[in-house]
Amino acid sequence: MSPFFVMSLLLGLIFGQTASLCAPSEYTIHVEKRECAYCLAINTTICAGFCMTRDSNGKKLLLKSALSQNVCTYKEMLYRTALIPGCPLHTVPYYSYPVAVSCKCGKCNTDYSDCVRDRLRTNYCTKPQKLCDL
Repeated sequence: MSPFFVMSLLLGLIFGQTASLCAPSEYTIHVEKRECAYCLAINTTICAGFCMTRDSNGKKLLLKSALSQNVCTYKEMLYRTALIPGCPLHTVPYYSYPVAVSCKCGKCNTDYSDCVRDRLRTNYCTKPQKLCDL
């Protein structure tokens, strides 16, 4: 291999990591339960942004590890719990949600992330809204 090719490859790999713009981003989750009188709007952080990926057009020439399709996902997260107001006594009025502390570009882990964006779902309230800013 020529030195120019090797240098270009190394610079491409380095630039690929520095060009990723994956970071915690503010997001509002709307939560409601059928039994409760109110919808709760929760301000939290999620991982969002751009991650460099490799085009799979050359998949016959490259190793499978070189064909990764990285997404912006959680590096560190914690869970918080909010109380949904207006719930009757027989209903559990708590809702736990993730808070992104730090993010990374990597494989999507379906154990704790929704890796497919469902365009039909909406994020809004159908009941009177209460704001929870934790």
